[in-house]
Amino acid sequence: MLEKAAARAAFPPLETATEKGLLAIGGDLSAPRLLAAYRHGIFPWYNADQPILWWSPNPRCVLFPERFQPSRSLKKSIRQRRFRFTLDAAFGEVIAACSAPRANAADTWITAEMKRAYTALHRQGIAHSAETWQHNKLVGGLYGVALGGVFFGESMFSRVADSSKVALTLLIAQLRQWDFRLLDCQVSSPHLLSLGAEEIPRCEFIAHLRAALRLPDRVGNWSRLVSP
Repeated sequence: MLEKAAARAAFPPLETATEKGLLAIGGDLSAPRLLAAYRHGIFPWYNADQPILWWSPNPRCVLFPERFQPSRSLKKSIRQRRFRFTLDAAFGEVIAACSAPRANAADTWITAEMKRAYTALHRQGIAHSAETWQHNKLVGGLYGVALGGVFFGESMFSRVADSSKVALTLLIAQLRQWDFRLLDCQVSSPHLLSLGAEEIPRCEFIAHLRAALRLPDRVGNWSRLVSP
């Protein structure tokens, strides 16, 4: 059980995680603890009726920006300019949309506590959002945390076909320009695998993570980096 004091941000060794990847219970979502977690390949994931649960699954689901190849249909959507793409233009709206109930899920794991924590990281220029718009309405997007050359994806949502996929595709294109080495997808799903994500052993993920974290942080608001 982790203590709540932010100064005690140490986590158990990753090798002590359960078969499903559960590493620790408790603690808090303070910025020091969250950043310590991400830097060690750990992330929080829990429901509102649970204590904070910290995970480090094996294998790990990742996207390598330089290997990413969007499908023909996605390329077509981008060429047709069906969506307008932005960065950090609506972080609060994106995380609210990601936390909304889904048709295929009874509950959401993005609690009010989580929204406050990641909004605080966004204000510090560490958490970021990517958005797609149609007729000036937000129709898709995702958010996550950027450290060094790693983007830790947290959640995405879509209100129009292809809207979140386009947001991811154009975000990856931008990350490639900035020499990001890794996009952490955390836990595998058929949807992520269909987008080009792959599973790698945790030890391999940690090696990639450590190398990518040596790159400079890109802290700040990213909204001015994409043309409206």
